[in-house]
Amino acid sequence: MSLKNTINSLGTLVHLRGIEVDRLQAEMAAQQATSARYRANLERLDSLAEGSGPSGALPLALALNCGQYKQAVMQMADTHRTDLSLHEANMALSQRALASAWTRRELLGQVLEQKQDAAGLAQQRVDRKRQDDLATQAWMAGRTK
Repeated sequence: MSLKNTINSLGTLVHLRGIEVDRLQAEMAAQQATSARYRANLERLDSLAEGSGPSGALPLALALNCGQYKQAVMQMADTHRTDLSLHEANMALSQRALASAWTRRELLGQVLEQKQDAAGLAQQRVDRKRQDDLATQAWMAGRTK
């Protein structure tokens, strides 16, 4: 495979890795938004439980109803907390995947840059040789006259 094909292939790989990084970044942003929603919901549920007031000062039927309401809200909040902790664990995995993808893209980018530099040096050598050959031919032509 020629150096030009290698450079083109590496360029394509760097581009694909960049797309992967962009996708993972978008996924992380969506997960962060979901996490923020969980936290906001937990705050609302806590305020609902506190806002219902003390149930002991109410008549028996209302106190029972209020107690059941608070218990239901607190169970829902516990479920949300569990879901949030699972979601945050998933976010940690996604963050590691993003860091890994970013590293792969950067390493391929460095390899691509090295190959491009090598190709540039090779082209400079070819150009310099061509100029030296032309200069030698001109000098030889001047000597024979």
